Amino acid sequence: MNTYSIGIDIGTTSTKAVIFSDAGETIQEFSVAYPLLTPEPKAAEQDPDEIVQAVKISVQTAIQLAKLKPENIKLLSFSAAMHSLIAVDEMGTPLTASITWADQRSEAQAQQLKETNGQAIYEKTGTPIHPMAPLSKLIWLREEKTEIFNKAAKFIGIKEYVFHELFGEYVVDYSIASATGLFNIHTLDWDDEALATTQITVQQLPRVVPTTEVFTNMKAEMAAELGIASETPVVIGANDGCLANLGVNAIEPGVVALTIGTSGAIRTVTDKPITDPEGRIFCYALTENHWVVGGPVNNGGMIYNWMIEEFGGVEAATAKETDGNLYDLIAEQISSVKPGSEGLLFYPYLSGERAPLWNANAKGSFYGFALPHKKAHMMHAVLEGINLNLHLVYQALEPFIGKPDKIHGSGGFAQSNLWRQMLADIFDTELHISQTVESSALGAVLLGRYALGEMKTLKEAAQIIGTSEINQPISENVAIYEKLIPLYKKIGGILEAGYEDITAFQQEYN
Repeated sequence: MNTYSIGIDIGTTSTKAVIFSDAGETIQEFSVAYPLLTPEPKAAEQDPDEIVQAVKISVQTAIQLAKLKPENIKLLSFSAAMHSLIAVDEMGTPLTASITWADQRSEAQAQQLKETNGQAIYEKTGTPIHPMAPLSKLIWLREEKTEIFNKAAKFIGIKEYVFHELFGEYVVDYSIASATGLFNIHTLDWDDEALATTQITVQQLPRVVPTTEVFTNMKAEMAAELGIASETPVVIGANDGCLANLGVNAIEPGVVALTIGTSGAIRTVTDKPITDPEGRIFCYALTENHWVVGGPVNNGGMIYNWMIEEFGGVEAATAKETDGNLYDLIAEQISSVKPGSEGLLFYPYLSGERAPLWNANAKGSFYGFALPHKKAHMMHAVLEGINLNLHLVYQALEPFIGKPDKIHGSGGFAQSNLWRQMLADIFDTELHISQTVESSALGAVLLGRYALGEMKTLKEAAQIIGTSEINQPISENVAIYEKLIPLYKKIGGILEAGYEDITAFQQEYN
């Protein structure tokens, strides 16, 4: 009898269940989308019960579409987005929505932390001080939503909420915990100083377990809704960023993972925790012996989509009418523009920025406009800006990891050879694209199989993960970007000095 593994990826915009064979082939997948709620300025929330339903429907439907029976499913393993926060009462009823990483309401609290003991907490927890982190969200909740804060029995994230629905207990894995700003990555336990700063207790947080923890006691009614046997092993898994590294085979020294989805990130794996004296990079757990360090950016594929909406109407309409490939049409439009966009720079901070700036007030801009610049230059500069900004993150990481031997990439950008080549040229490193688009779901399954003893080391995952495309850097393009990169950084620093003032002006007139 053939058996299969299911990776469940609880993302910011949807939950996806992906069924994999033992050879790593995608057998079936199904996703359920849900909205991002913005009930007040700077809010970014989701309905946790809607996400639980998305988990159930995605798993159940994927199994049905694959025409599998419960006995065919040998393993479930979870991936989830980081930094969410939900307050629940003693009955487990949510007192808040799921406050996502994109929520900016704790800006003032994050800034206050930076000016006091934030760096000391960062060096112990590995989570940069920023409104994304539950650390600053909890302080905001205490100060601005005091009644809810005082009523809360537990403070959890979305994966913990889902697991409570499935198993009836509050547990969090090392990986998700290490992205809260509350978890000491050196002792693998909740951090006393962080908890004192937020004024919560250990009893108000979930029990912490390794990412390889296996559960086999799912509630019978929940197992029936998912379409699996209640004793099916379920591995708690890790956060989506760490699992993406595993899913694209970027866990060896000298290999960097680059992901561009709605947002983006650059990450590499080390054998011990690493933090930055300037607080620019994160350090999250994959296992007790694998630590993922890197930096996340807010502005990845969402900026490409903005570009299409604002500048690519003709190409989008053509693609729709002709059933053509939009990436190809955009590439055709801007392929005549040389690297460097003839001196037009784009800073992609349309939604603030995490790494490399860690500034929620960062603003996007074009710089260097001249009469010869046309729409094609602007579109080309937008792509370069996304990639150059990721290179700034890499520059912060380089002192700790050195120059990478190769980059393993994943995400929607991989459909565009123009985009892939631009990345290879900017980083002056060969770019490998994984065969599997759903790298976090595959990473969850690989971690799950490791947890069940099917692999002795995570390095064995390389035998399952393939590479579909390799882009080598083009020397003449590299030479241009070697001149442009320091200029991009210098001008960005000048622009940064005005972000607070323009933000104040915008808020006054909104």
